[in-house]
Amino acid sequence: MEEYDLYINVKKPGIGLYVRKGAGLPDLADKDDWVFDGVATRDLLPPDVVKGVDANGHAFRDMD
Repeated sequence: MEEYDLYINVKKPGIGLYVRKGAGLPDLADKDDWVFDGVATRDLLPPDVVKGVDANGHAFRDMD
């Protein structure tokens, strides 16, 4: 089962960022604002998040 790492923005905790497990954070200007929050399997994520990661290497998600 494919897994994804979740990072949460400490300044805006309602925003999550998913990447492929082990890929690390993409080249973000505010990289220090993101903290690792766990791993999720593909079947637990909305299809648009999975598509975003497949297309771009990362996907943002409203966590509220």
